[in-house]
Amino acid sequence: MDENEWLADRFEEHRAHLQAVAYRMLGSLTEADDAVQDTWLRLNRSRADGVDNLGGWLTTVVARVCLNLLRSRNARREESLTALGARVPDAIISPEALQPDAEALLADSIGLALLVVLDTLAPAERLAFVLHDLFELPFEEIAPMVGRTPAAARQLASRARRRVKGAEVPAPDPDLARQRQVVDAFFLATRRGDFEALIAVLHPNVVVRIDAGAGRPAASMVVTGAAAVGRQALSGLRPIFAHTAAQLRPALVNGAAGVVVTLHGQPVTVMGFTIVEGRIAEIDAIADPERVQRIAAAVFTAGPGAIDTM
Repeated sequence: MDENEWLADRFEEHRAHLQAVAYRMLGSLTEADDAVQDTWLRLNRSRADGVDNLGGWLTTVVARVCLNLLRSRNARREESLTALGARVPDAIISPEALQPDAEALLADSIGLALLVVLDTLAPAERLAFVLHDLFELPFEEIAPMVGRTPAAARQLASRARRRVKGAEVPAPDPDLARQRQVVDAFFLATRRGDFEALIAVLHPNVVVRIDAGAGRPAASMVVTGAAAVGRQALSGLRPIFAHTAAQLRPALVNGAAGVVVTLHGQPVTVMGFTIVEGRIAEIDAIADPERVQRIAAAVFTAGPGAIDTM
């Protein structure tokens, strides 16, 4: 094995971890892939000569790449869906029937609700929170990444933690079977036009975020409260179900019960649900055609075998 092959193999050992860090930092699967690829190019150029802890070195590099991307976002600051509160980060879609070796990945899942809050943090705060609170890196290692002292890095993470707690990110029910029952009840009530049944499965303070993409800003919105969400479901979702070609495909969305809505076998909307104490506390829907195709088409493709739960 030559040096290039050896270095590539070492990098592949850390790829999953680097992708996890980048996804939590950026909330974008495409940007996370780009950040990991950039990290590989930097490793390939430097050869990491004299590096004793390659995993730590790679984590530092990918975190700095992500930090630069976040700062670039803030510098552009054009009016965006994020500013309007309707931006939903990319979702990770997986089949509901997981293989045994994939079930362990659920423990490492991060919900869309938390990613939405992370998008409101300043770049340095997000880095400090993600690396310390989610990946348990010490502040002594985080500090050089943000150009601060360890004490200042600790303060960044503390401020981010307060923001997360202040946003009251709900802790979802852990029982996936129970989650699926609640989601199925939501769609059954919507299909039947049963407003009272809808209210029964919605938390009083339920929040719905619909991200239809930059090309359709009028279709993006944030709806709060059980009554308003119930009305939105009946006016927005029920007409879709009138199409005989529309189907719901159960899926895991960031490790929780969700669905991919397909039309003529093609994915058009991804919906993630946060179920708390047997009721829906949050719904995050991605209806941006380009993003939906990118994040869902690899798992849910056209053809036979669709599961109609309506």
